[in-house]
Amino acid sequence: MRMIASSGGAQLASVAEGERLEGTILLVMGATASMVWWPQSLVQALAGAGFQVIRFDHRDTGASTTNPPGDIRYTIQELADDLVAILDAYGVRRAHLVGMSLGGYLAQIVALQHPERVATLALLSAEPLGMNYQGEGIAPALLEHFGTFGSVDWSDAAAVRRFMLRDAELCAGTAVPFDTDAASARIEQELSRTQSMASAFNHGSVGGELDPGLSAADLRLPLLVVHGSQDPVISLAAARTSAAAVPGAELIILPERGHELLEMDMPEIAAAVVRNCARAS
Repeated sequence: MRMIASSGGAQLASVAEGERLEGTILLVMGATASMVWWPQSLVQALAGAGFQVIRFDHRDTGASTTNPPGDIRYTIQELADDLVAILDAYGVRRAHLVGMSLGGYLAQIVALQHPERVATLALLSAEPLGMNYQGEGIAPALLEHFGTFGSVDWSDAAAVRRFMLRDAELCAGTAVPFDTDAASARIEQELSRTQSMASAFNHGSVGGELDPGLSAADLRLPLLVVHGSQDPVISLAAARTSAAAVPGAELIILPERGHELLEMDMPEIAAAVVRNCARAS
């Protein structure tokens, strides 16, 4: 694991696997989640295709700088700037960005602000930057669950596990029965790497203004969009909007999947990412 300095004195935990035979892929995870939520099978498939694959922990997650719950010392722009700091630290001039949820949002910011640094972009369960779309919003059951955040005793490991497991279950689609064992294993790995799991939810209150002119409609690079048809966090309409906005974009809709990365889908997603990377000029 390598620690990387970023703005505001933040230290970001990162891991790189594979060689740069075909270039570098930077995986950017979503809100409240550290790098462990990327399936190892996806990392191995991308590394096996000849790429250096970099993962990292966002601020307030995993082994990166963690502030107390509610003490947010960074902006959305700084979270995006962290991606550039990581590329700089690894000496990567131009990379392929793969972002999940919030990670996809941050990747779009970087692609628009630093187009020379981004070769291709893949958005997994993400919404288009700066564009309106007609979606259903966050599912009521998830909103109700998030509303119980303040009543969780975050010093009680069992209570924290129950909260996170329920979160994962509500994010899942109906393609396959919810895998409690797999979700629990990821949660245990997450808890073993963080000083404060509650701090990860600082992401939900991150502020800061972006240039209002930034829009996914201005992306001009190979774009892959992957989205579950039953995503309860970000509507499928978001994916359709992103794909329609960028000429030549590839849209893959995963039937009956939610806001999740299922092991069974990793071969298809890995192949699609590699295919998209090959489209880089």
